[in-house]
Amino acid sequence: MITGYDHVQVAIPAGGEDAARGFYAALLTMTERPKPAALAGRGGCWFVAGNAVLHLGVETPFAPARKAHPAFLSTDLDALRARLGAAGYPCVDSSDEIPGVRRFHCPDPFGNRLEFQQA
Repeated sequence: MITGYDHVQVAIPAGGEDAARGFYAALLTMTERPKPAALAGRGGCWFVAGNAVLHLGVETPFAPARKAHPAFLSTDLDALRARLGAAGYPCVDSSDEIPGVRRFHCPDPFGNRLEFQQA
């Protein structure tokens, strides 16, 4: 019955939209998608890259997701890791945990855990 995902939502703190744009749009090169007018007043922002659709929603009080996480596919994992590292984001290699899967974890600006895998 399930055919896929429409989107994944990750929480951000109130007022975090500019930092989110700097990370998800500028650094990860995702494209911001406008929120529908009925939802825009709630804050947050939406991003898309390929089939990956990410909704960032404001949560008060905010607590970063340190275990739950989206896992993004990348066409160039090494370049992405270098880009994140150069921007000051710590990347932790996790490739030895799942045989045959190259991946690493990195926090977003709010401390949410993100996973990146080679497509």
